[in-house]
Amino acid sequence: MERVRIEASKAYEVLIGPGLMEKAGQWIAQAVKPCRAAVITDDTVAGLYGDKALKSLKAAGFAPCLWAFPHGERQKTMATLAQALEWLGEMEISRSDLVVALGGGVPGDLAGFAAAVYGRGMRFAQIPTTLLAAVDSSVGGKTAVDLAAGKNMAGAFHQPEIVLCDTDVMADLPPELIRDGSAEMIKYGILADPALFNAMKAGAWKADRESAIARCVSIKRDYVTADEHDEGKRQFLNLGHTFGHAVEKCSHFTLTHGQGVAIGMVMAARAAGMDPAEIEAACAACGLPTAPPYPAAELYQAALRDKKRRGGKITLVLPEKIGQCFLRTIDIAELPAYFAKGTGET
Repeated sequence: MERVRIEASKAYEVLIGPGLMEKAGQWIAQAVKPCRAAVITDDTVAGLYGDKALKSLKAAGFAPCLWAFPHGERQKTMATLAQALEWLGEMEISRSDLVVALGGGVPGDLAGFAAAVYGRGMRFAQIPTTLLAAVDSSVGGKTAVDLAAGKNMAGAFHQPEIVLCDTDVMADLPPELIRDGSAEMIKYGILADPALFNAMKAGAWKADRESAIARCVSIKRDYVTADEHDEGKRQFLNLGHTFGHAVEKCSHFTLTHGQGVAIGMVMAARAAGMDPAEIEAACAACGLPTAPPYPAAELYQAALRDKKRRGGKITLVLPEKIGQCFLRTIDIAELPAYFAKGTGET
């Protein structure tokens, strides 16, 4: 088993290895004294792992209960958040209890946000069940829901008490969820690790999922430790996201986050003047799309409400070469040119 320690406003460990789901209660009890544990998940994950999580928590001395909402990005809304908060109230959960976020990025983001605001903040644990959540969204304390205006525009920074990444769960994922997670793994390679990037391009990472996931978490750890609240260095983690979120929004979220990020990273390379061939090859090897499916003008309009916009400026993450990127803050008026270049229209 791999352990990665996160030193943010709250220190905690990310555990990565086999069999963690069945012993989740034992591991969580090492970070949080047994109490009432409110498990928040979606209906798909509840059917797969809900009983196992409840049984493990109960065996470790917790008093667990579970609430599931319909799966999918379209459910990551203020309305669903309100339902989660009302449920916590109905179950008489107190701020001294624990929320357990069980699932992929949507349950993790929503449950974490609920924990951040219920009772003005309570503890929570993350049990990611997708590769994308394991390598990215479960770590670092970003929680959010989507607004009509854009993705992740309402949220809070709220660090978990512990994160449990069960590699047995990752090994059983359907191909489309492996593809989604691999987009974020490629991102970490482009940002900071050419060896990881090459492993993704060659498919070699699958031979040791535990180490590959741990490497991604370690890279993210370094950015979060340096800049917990996304004011400086942590912005590098947005590589592909300004372009990718626009792609997702234009698709009405029929394209997944991983697909959007893959397309967004290729667009970022083109916009930076870098030959995108290597990134395209890595994405293709992982079954990810690389061609922007919408015109630059439509994508630009979607990006105007990006949460990373600050007044009349936005900071783009642009790759220089594999393993090295840079930040460029531009006026919003310049953004259409970057989208045009990113789509290959100019």
